[in-house]
Amino acid sequence: MFRRSIDDNEGLLLVEDRNSILNTSIHMLFMFFDIAAIWINSENTVVDARLAKKWFPFYFPQKPAMYILECNPSWLDKFQIGDVITIKDA
Repeated sequence: MFRRSIDDNEGLLLVEDRNSILNTSIHMLFMFFDIAAIWINSENTVVDARLAKKWFPFYFPQKPAMYILECNPSWLDKFQIGDVITIKDA
């Protein structure tokens, strides 16, 4: 929050202790730019991916997730629901 931009190669991985819809919801209040939000479950499967618009109140994943990857919107088309990814050292 409160930053003005995100670089193309920059991101943030948020980790919860279990799969959840509520605990992996995000808000975009005080965000000054859009981000790609990628929700990933404990089996490392992408369960949702969408463009999160600045100042939009809340986004919830379609299915329970354990991880939220927030990154530059240019990465959004690299993730599809059902993709299995590798997360190291999270």
